[in-house]
Amino acid sequence: MDSILVKGNGPLRGTIPIAGAKNACLALMPATLLSDEPLTLTNAPRLSDIKTMTQLLQSLGAEVTSMQGGQVLALSSHDLMNLTADYDIVRKMRASNLVLGPLLARAGRAVVSLPGGCAIGARPMDLHIAGLEALGAEIELKDGYLHAVAPKGLKGAVIEQRFASVGATENIVMAATLAKGMTVLKNAAREPEIVDLVACLRAMGAQIEGEGTGTITIEGVDRLHGATHRVVSDRIELGTYMIAPAIAGGEIELLGGRRALLGSFCDKLEEAGVHIEETKAGLKVAHATGRVKAVNVKTEVFPGFPTDLQAQMMALLCTAHGTSVLEETIFENRFMHAPELMRMGAQIDVHGGHATVTGVGKLKGAPVMATDLRASVSLILAGLAAEGETLVRRVYHLDRGYERLEEKLAGVGALVERIKEE
Repeated sequence: MDSILVKGNGPLRGTIPIAGAKNACLALMPATLLSDEPLTLTNAPRLSDIKTMTQLLQSLGAEVTSMQGGQVLALSSHDLMNLTADYDIVRKMRASNLVLGPLLARAGRAVVSLPGGCAIGARPMDLHIAGLEALGAEIELKDGYLHAVAPKGLKGAVIEQRFASVGATENIVMAATLAKGMTVLKNAAREPEIVDLVACLRAMGAQIEGEGTGTITIEGVDRLHGATHRVVSDRIELGTYMIAPAIAGGEIELLGGRRALLGSFCDKLEEAGVHIEETKAGLKVAHATGRVKAVNVKTEVFPGFPTDLQAQMMALLCTAHGTSVLEETIFENRFMHAPELMRMGAQIDVHGGHATVTGVGKLKGAPVMATDLRASVSLILAGLAAEGETLVRRVYHLDRGYERLEEKLAGVGALVERIKEE
């Protein structure tokens, strides 16, 4: 099993290219199921989750061809040979549930296993189910599978989500593109990934308005056609690498980054004393050697502080001057990285959804274990600021969300390497 060895090596300098967004691409790929014409995605990230979604789509009868080193995906769902998303594939990744809406819209039925993924708490399907049922689907849970049919086809409806779920918004919007009549989705998620999905669907002929706001309106059409779409930059990868010079010192330019993708996060970094500058090529992030200031953080749905950057921010605040409080409001069980950071000398007190972090002058390298995707990279970031060596075990999570992480960090002066362990 692979591990990552990190050695603190002082300030970082250089450039890091930001890949296409994993979470955007995982929603865009199932959009191919809505049409019998080709869909081409450019700027695709080269990640294991993309391979898993590829396997799932292929199991349904879609053709998926990877080109240009994996950065271009050519998809075609001319013939759907199978309407069952099997547990053996779905268990690897929660985003697999995004085939449910498109299959219902195109074929009128689907059987989809309940999803898997990182162990960061329950991500129930109830919002997906409620939204699709409002469109006319009949859904029953049997033996761990959702059996869905739309005997009279899908019909537009007014749907108000009790929580602005990204996944449910994506499933409902995709299904509604082929429903008869108008669908109004209230309390819709506003994330850039939603805006990106709508841009792709619109290029395929969908009639959608309101993306990026709390209300999305979809006027169903008879069919969608093929299109070519560029995947938006990954705001979570962007935020992760913005932490690197903040915690280790130095200056990094992040190519393809935009402040609009991470407004609340950027505000918090600047409050902590980190300098952020927009450039023609992306974002430049700089911090002189020395400790950042303590800040309080509360995770929220977009445009609030992203839950997927909470672990990385905690790593930074472990080295801050003063005491910070982090409140996690999106997922339970998302402070599992705290005990591992404490092995490195961090002072953290976790009570339910709150973590109190008292900054220390210096972290110390130690053997630690990754518990989920974002926790994995938080430990690597902590290692950049620690004395000695940090060995991060169980980093298979990393390959689900970060392409060529060691190469990118090494390119700006970090001492990071992947090693094989028995």
